[in-house]
Amino acid sequence: MINSVIVADSSPLISLSIIAQLELLPQLYQRILLPPSVWNEVTVQGVGLPGSQAVSQLTWLEIQTPEALMLEPLSILVDLGEAEAIALAQSIPDSTVLLDDAQARRVAERLGIRRIGTLGILRKAKKAGLIVEVKVYIEQLRNNGIYIRPSLIDAVLRDVGELD
Repeated sequence: MINSVIVADSSPLISLSIIAQLELLPQLYQRILLPPSVWNEVTVQGVGLPGSQAVSQLTWLEIQTPEALMLEPLSILVDLGEAEAIALAQSIPDSTVLLDDAQARRVAERLGIRRIGTLGILRKAKKAGLIVEVKVYIEQLRNNGIYIRPSLIDAVLRDVGELD
């Protein structure tokens, strides 16, 4: 069930940190890569914010810089962290990019890159038997100000058998 490589953007890392589920990533993926701007956004610029402390202490994260040539056209379409994550995933065969932003996900999709978001990680974790319930984590995220489209929540909960 473990997949090979996932390249993470900041918002899913922050979300997983808020619900204390960062450890799902190494249980689901062999390597977890972060581009430098994502590391900087979460742990340096984000000091004192949710996720900063938890992410800065992770020993299984690998920071890897994407190729500048791949980065330039992407940085016009999405923010720097998302652009670096997509560029890095684009250069690593069979990798997945971890993104929550809708525009960034569309860009990754157009480039043929596999993508997953925070709810996708929770869905995958439940199907792998790593967590018992997804709904409780969605509620925690929403209570912490994380916006999730209601239609997406319904689709995920229906898929994992938790929709009332």
